[in-house]
Amino acid sequence: MKKIINPNIGHEAEGYNCFACAPHNPYGLKMEFWEDGDDIVCLWSPDPNYESWVGTLHGGIQATLIDETAGWVIMRKFQTTGMTTSLSLKYRKPVATGAEHKVEIRARVREVKRTFVFMDVELKCDGEICTTADVTFFCFSQKRAVEEFNFLPYEVEE
Repeated sequence: MKKIINPNIGHEAEGYNCFACAPHNPYGLKMEFWEDGDDIVCLWSPDPNYESWVGTLHGGIQATLIDETAGWVIMRKFQTTGMTTSLSLKYRKPVATGAEHKVEIRARVREVKRTFVFMDVELKCDGEICTTADVTFFCFSQKRAVEEFNFLPYEVEE
């Protein structure tokens, strides 16, 4: 796996405070991403601050983890940005919280139709599939991504 470099870090993009991936957001998830062949992967520790029930990761946080990982597929694999148009989750098992537990979110492209990308995403905790998702993204043109959203290339570490 190769770590994806977050291009907004170091020369902080104006207004960059993403709840999911900004490392300086004190309330955020501080997600980091890797490229593993066709997959984009996030490895994350489920902090108890994001619980719903005692010892259980909130479903909305799971949705955020999945949605953000899908977004990084678009930014890395297609070198543009876009927006989620559909996010369908299946919660199969509870996700435990605490530093001893490890979460892996893995997203991959299933199909591309013109400007829409359809993805499969799964969230595992301690190696067990806990949540699966079908995600659809609308992709902006690369020109629009640069001009309107100050998009910077998403590269991997060597």
